[in-house]
Amino acid sequence: MPPPNNRGTMMHHHNTMTHMTFFWGKNSEILFSGWPGTSPGMYVLALILVFVLAVLVERLSHCKLMKPGANHATAGLIQTLLHAIRVGLAFFVMLAIMSFNAFIL
Repeated sequence: MPPPNNRGTMMHHHNTMTHMTFFWGKNSEILFSGWPGTSPGMYVLALILVFVLAVLVERLSHCKLMKPGANHATAGLIQTLLHAIRVGLAFFVMLAIMSFNAFIL
């Protein structure tokens, strides 16, 4: 059990190495601590997930859902919602790239 800090709460220390340059390997953390782990199947799933996220971000960037005669307030709200979703997904793709795993790139 880790020792308590000066506030009385427990601190957990992880023995993980953060790469600061691109590397080739399947043992890395992508997006979440401990994910995908050391399993090759989970690593392939992570690669597929990041690829699907990137494709979805690009698809949302180029889709036109509004018809020419649509209500302007509704159209603006839908465009704002789509933009927020696109930026959120793009943020996850950026974090995956920041794992510095060359396969993810």
